[in-house]
Amino acid sequence: MTPQLLIFDVNETLLDLSPMKEGITKLLGNPNAYEDWFSILIQMAMVETLTDKYSDFGEIGAAALTMTSQKHSKSISEEDLKLTLHLIKELKPHPEVKEALEKLKSKGFRLVALTNGGRETLEQQMNYSGLESLFDGFYSVESVRKFKPHPDAYHHVLKKEKTSPEESMLVAAHAWDIAGAQQLGMQTAFIKRPGKFPYPKGKKPPLICKDFTELYMKLTVDA
Repeated sequence: MTPQLLIFDVNETLLDLSPMKEGITKLLGNPNAYEDWFSILIQMAMVETLTDKYSDFGEIGAAALTMTSQKHSKSISEEDLKLTLHLIKELKPHPEVKEALEKLKSKGFRLVALTNGGRETLEQQMNYSGLESLFDGFYSVESVRKFKPHPDAYHHVLKKEKTSPEESMLVAAHAWDIAGAQQLGMQTAFIKRPGKFPYPKGKKPPLICKDFTELYMKLTVDA
């Protein structure tokens, strides 16, 4: 079944996180610092959901950066921490994203974004990236106070969009995000951003694409 609704993850899937990687690497003086930070960020967000708590994703990001600095034995000021984390609001889309989204929209697909970040941050990201006008809706997990991959995050979007799981597709570059959507019965498309791979023990996504150009081609091959 061709999906009617495409739900896009934001960070790393739509937007290029290179400025964040460069900023954290420079701040902590270690090429592994960014990956350490991102892993701690996702881990602690999941801990919040598993323990029935909720903090803003930006606050967790700040805590994760503090933990990462401690891991690398670096002392960072509050100002440097804020300046580095602000980079998340000024990210450009991956090179092929805008054109592919325009083509998908012209084919009649409904496009929405779903992020673990806060609503305000999402709006700033979409405005800065120039993608804002291409989407039919924007969703943040702050509405349900549970982070992806909790099923409530996806279910909220489906309910608001009045779409069944079978008629929707999550597009993401994170295996844990794909797993969450699959658990709800949604179609999925994995985007192979650098260093990102599907989970070998999970259900294989129907679509595995190197980028959004390939995603467009596979979704419209029979159109």
